Amino acid sequence: MSIKPINSILFVCLGNICRSPLAEGVFRTVLAERGRDMLLDSAATSGWEVGSPPDPRSIAIALRHGIDISGQRARKVRPEDFSRFDLILGMDRSNVADLKALAPARDRVQLFLEFAHGQARDVPDPYYDGPEAFAEVYRMIREASEALATRLAARASVPDSGQASSTI
Repeated sequence: MSIKPINSILFVCLGNICRSPLAEGVFRTVLAERGRDMLLDSAATSGWEVGSPPDPRSIAIALRHGIDISGQRARKVRPEDFSRFDLILGMDRSNVADLKALAPARDRVQLFLEFAHGQARDVPDPYYDGPEAFAEVYRMIREASEALATRLAARASVPDSGQASSTI
């Protein structure tokens, strides 16, 4: 059995102004720090914020860590996203349920923290909270992004033959 490489990821939250643009920016930075690159984007399950920039608090917490997400604009998930992206990561269980209801390729849709490092937890929506909630969400996303990058690197190094490698 061959493991399909993951070369593109879509991060998804409700409005695409808080969590998913932050996840896209943070993961892009983590990959760059490791000398890697891939197709990344973020989107919303709702259309409420289409065309809007990220929330100023997401922009601020990202900038505090040297990441500029101010040029991103919110968009809604499109049907072609399910074929364009190898992996679609919802920030919470509600996002994942909404995505799976739309997805022809449901196996591509995963909960971000669970896929990254096995914690079946949501990245909470900080929209109605203060800057401390955005800082906590940044920390969660950064840790999960590091774990995700490590997981993808390990996955890429798995032999394609289906046989386990040995260094005896």
